[in-house]
Amino acid sequence: MRALDDQWRTSTRSGGNGACVEARYTDHSAQVRDSKDRQGPVLSFSPSAWTSFVDALKR
Repeated sequence: MRALDDQWRTSTRSGGNGACVEARYTDHSAQVRDSKDRQGPVLSFSPSAWTSFVDALKR
């Protein structure tokens, strides 16, 4: 898990077609939201769950 970085970021691999998610790191979680609905729901993941997810994507 990265250090605290509460700024929302869009993946550098997103295609710019509007079908993107944004992520940020907080003190105790990684959070994800829909870039088209920034006021909408935010999903929160524990550090271990987020790391497992990212590692699985890399494989």
